[in-house]
Amino acid sequence: MTAQKKNNTATSPSGSKSILSTLAMPVVALALFWGSASHATTVQFQTVMGDFEVNLFDETTPETVANFLSYVADDAYNNSFIHRVMPGFVAQGGGFVWVDGGALDIPALAPVINEPVYSNLRGTIAMAKLGTDANSATSQWFFNLDDNSGNLDNQNGGFTVFGQVVGDGMDIVDAIAALQIISAQSAVFSDLPVRDYDGGVDIIEDNLAIVSSIQVLDAAVDTAADLSPVLNTSSPATPTPTPTPAPSNSSGGGGGGSAGLLFIALMSLFAFAPLRRKLLG
Repeated sequence: MTAQKKNNTATSPSGSKSILSTLAMPVVALALFWGSASHATTVQFQTVMGDFEVNLFDETTPETVANFLSYVADDAYNNSFIHRVMPGFVAQGGGFVWVDGGALDIPALAPVINEPVYSNLRGTIAMAKLGTDANSATSQWFFNLDDNSGNLDNQNGGFTVFGQVVGDGMDIVDAIAALQIISAQSAVFSDLPVRDYDGGVDIIEDNLAIVSSIQVLDAAVDTAADLSPVLNTSSPATPTPTPTPAPSNSSGGGGGGSAGLLFIALMSLFAFAPLRRKLLG
């Protein structure tokens, strides 16, 4: 996953930087309202920072929503945590759960086809994926903290926005994004948001932005009638050279999920649980 700073600088997990053009393609204010036949599941993210609701765009991103709801139905996101925050850009989760004092990968289902219908504007939720494969999204998702359309709408075939935070929910997402960010001895958790962290050597569950559960509140039709998601007009179907590294669902930010498993295996050799180690900076 990448990070877009307020000065239009993006940072990759490895720390490489490139300057985004300040003349990014403007977003055309073309809104699509849901009709009476629309289906828009409402889910609630239950977190230690508070609960908030998200409307999912079932009708226009059906494969992505079905994929996400499969993880929800399996309780795969229970006791997961926001493992990466880049202020002013994105807050990413859906990759890891905290079990018995350590972080474990969420088992990935088959990748889902890319559905880049809507624009990556503030308040939307989108799927993370591998930087080399537009159709590689599995369990990981991210909330857009700002207007990222100029960066993410046309990268790697475009990033699939499949829902929108509703009500005052972004107040909670913003509170998570405002937490202290630490860098651990692995690219897996290079931008980890933590609560009440005293700078010691151990991370415990109480330090993490835990997502205790994601629950379906309303699967009825027309629950998103008052929303106006903006269409992605950046022609993302044709891959273009990426101006910045893209949000990634890889555990290490540059490879597959095996990076996270390797990290956990290495830590076990030293008799430490994942994340229970001396932190950098």
